[in-house]
Amino acid sequence: MTEFSLVLLLKSIKLARWTYYYHLKQLDKTDKDQELKAEIQSIFIEHKGNYTYRRVHLELRNRAYLVNHKRVQGLIKVLNLQAKMRQKRKYSSHKGDVGKKAENLIQGQFEGSKTSTIQEKRVYYC
Repeated sequence: MTEFSLVLLLKSIKLARWTYYYHLKQLDKTDKDQELKAEIQSIFIEHKGNYTYRRVHLELRNRAYLVNHKRVQGLIKVLNLQAKMRQKRKYSSHKGDVGKKAENLIQGQFEGSKTSTIQEKRVYYC
């Protein structure tokens, strides 16, 4: 078998004997959340990754799974599933061309005959 005893190996890597046996026992356990993980993945695929943990939790309740939302959130994290987030837009008050534009009746002809004098032009709106 092996030349070295388990005690010497554990001592060399500075690991307690009970820790080794605890983790050895954990390897034999079955995953109790296997069915729930499969259901969460099917919900994500069905809804094209648009559901966050809140909606997944509600969908699981509709499918008769009574699970805490924190557990659902943790399983989603373990499965590396992430919902698509919509891009937020900056606020813009611009609404385009609103209303009618007035005709340019003056045509921008503002040449004066006299220089260095103040002239007054009156514009009347009808």
